[in-house]
Amino acid sequence: MKRTLTAVAAVLALATAGCGSAEDLSGSGDQAASGEIVVGSADFTENKILAEIYAGALKTTGAKVSVRSGIGARELVVQALQDKSLAVVPEYTGNLLVHFDKASTASEAEEVYSALKSELPEGLEVLEKSAAEDKDVLVVTKETADSGVKSIADLGEGKYVLGAAGEWAQRWEAKVKELYGVTFKEIKTTDAGGPVTVDTLKDGGSQVANLYTTQADIAVNGFVQLEDPKSMYPAQNILPLLRTGAVDDKGKAVLDKVSAGLTTENVAELVKKVDVDKETVANVAAEFLKTLSL
Repeated sequence: MKRTLTAVAAVLALATAGCGSAEDLSGSGDQAASGEIVVGSADFTENKILAEIYAGALKTTGAKVSVRSGIGARELVVQALQDKSLAVVPEYTGNLLVHFDKASTASEAEEVYSALKSELPEGLEVLEKSAAEDKDVLVVTKETADSGVKSIADLGEGKYVLGAAGEWAQRWEAKVKELYGVTFKEIKTTDAGGPVTVDTLKDGGSQVANLYTTQADIAVNGFVQLEDPKSMYPAQNILPLLRTGAVDDKGKAVLDKVSAGLTTENVAELVKKVDVDKETVANVAAEFLKTLSL
């Protein structure tokens, strides 16, 4: 999943963090100590939008807030929360749980959320989860969906070519067979939900692709998401991860209101406005905040 921030990325980020890059957190600990709420984000569009939304919501309480965008790997983000460089970041339940409990097999939304709360280290907390999820999803073209393929189970045995990142087979090939009895004619290595995967599906080099539920390419190309009734892919509900004591009750209340207003569909639309329509992250976040009663 594109939201899984790898150890390799962490090493690269750590190597560049001291070189004046966007990931340089030096000095922000002093800001946090002075009472400023520093909202951080990982380095992809959706997370940057969410960080701006969180910051705008917190400002409505009268708090002094700044945004530290594009930090990078989850390891760095968590470290920055723990060393008080950051106060709050947008996160994803399933991947955050696996970060703290690599052996976790939780998959359903409530199960994942409950397990996450119990696994968080002292000094960190999460607020209410949103209904919005940015998770792995298998998609097909409208033509394939119209032929009767609506669910993962409908893929059957050996009928279709799947385009996915190189690690997909190791992580999911046995699981999809176990849960749904599905096998693929071929698992073609493309990229992690990027243009190679999208173009391969569009051009007929594959009939199934692994993308992500809030990805703009799905709507732009009219792809159809396959149902996953047995929750092969773990829940990835969006929610705020906080350093304990960094946000007061008023701040927590407005962040919960933000989560209540987020859906997979409207987050996908926010991402499309930035990635496809080329609007700015700040403007997209500000317009979304106007739709909430904060």
